[in-house]
Amino acid sequence: MQAEARAALAARASYGRLVALLAARYGDIAGAEDALADAFVAALETWPRDGVPERPEAWLMRVAKNRGLDVLRRTARSPVRTLEVLPDVEQEQNEAGEFPDRRLALMFVCAHPAIDAGVHTALMLQTVLGFEATDIGRCFVVSPTAIAQRLVRAKRKIKDTRIAFVEPERAAMAERLPPVLEAIYGAYALDWLHEGRDMSEEACFLSQLLVELLPDEPEALGNAALIAYAHSRRHARFREGMLVPLDEQDATLWDAALIGKAEAYLRRASSLRRLGRFQLEAAIQQAQLHGHNIGQTDWRGVLLLSEGLCRMWPSLGAEVSKAIAVAHVAGDAAGLRVLRDMPQAAVSGFQPWHAAHAYLLARLGKKAEAREAYAKAISLTVDSASRKWLEMKRAALG
Repeated sequence: MQAEARAALAARASYGRLVALLAARYGDIAGAEDALADAFVAALETWPRDGVPERPEAWLMRVAKNRGLDVLRRTARSPVRTLEVLPDVEQEQNEAGEFPDRRLALMFVCAHPAIDAGVHTALMLQTVLGFEATDIGRCFVVSPTAIAQRLVRAKRKIKDTRIAFVEPERAAMAERLPPVLEAIYGAYALDWLHEGRDMSEEACFLSQLLVELLPDEPEALGNAALIAYAHSRRHARFREGMLVPLDEQDATLWDAALIGKAEAYLRRASSLRRLGRFQLEAAIQQAQLHGHNIGQTDWRGVLLLSEGLCRMWPSLGAEVSKAIAVAHVAGDAAGLRVLRDMPQAAVSGFQPWHAAHAYLLARLGKKAEAREAYAKAISLTVDSASRKWLEMKRAALG
């Protein structure tokens, strides 16, 4: 593999942990990002010539630390001594303190009340989890340019107002928790349809660590349950590079241990009696997985859960899911009406809406309209697995 490609993989796998570790000692998120960016530039310059080091993370940390020390010395800022004794990467878990992973600590820092609440989750996705503005824009259904501008403004404010890396007290964590949950689930949602990429695995891991950190937060449990249910089907999700929807999957390929863990999380969340969005979404997943296993989905139950989700935490995705549940309970025409009642300006670029629209039109026998709707959905699809499945469905209409 070329050194450039190795550097890119190292960036994706290591970025968040290295930024978090640097920021914790550097006391400055923006400064940590700058130092690490210089380290990656150095890697691209030297690795093709000298070869990729045995421990890429340790190499990047050393170069970034040296860059940070240079900046601190030039600006006569402390704590220079603190950065000089920055531990090696392998010592990170031993020095994590209350947080079981430094990335979680930095995510809570990104939810600082002095930072615009509307950019908290996007800041975590970029700074901690290494996603590009294009990916984050898809997550929020806004243009990459708009997201990039918001992130630039947020980072400028962090730097100008000197918002330091200060881990919040436990009492403040609950207030900052919602955007952290959004970011972890967003990371999973952005990566789950890409075979061979590891961020979905990392998101599952982080969601479970968050439960260890906050075992009595029902939404942390609901988030972990939702991701575990989805991740349990990872081996059944693709066939020959094409997406396999849940109702066509081979359930023997599902991860039974992970499903059991999801069920335990959901039971624990339910016992705390504080209902939230992630618990409802996890319950919908549970109902659909159980229905597939027994050959009969409780669509009325799914519809009730979907209606509750739309009423309490409305979103385009929740409305589309409700429309499909309505179709199974009251007929495809009723589901189609729910879809078409959604604001057309809002759904014009929303791929799941067009895919659901095509699906219901096809079930109603409106082949020409369905082909057109599938074409629109295909044009908005960014992953090859979903595109192949949509193309197959469109071709089946003749």
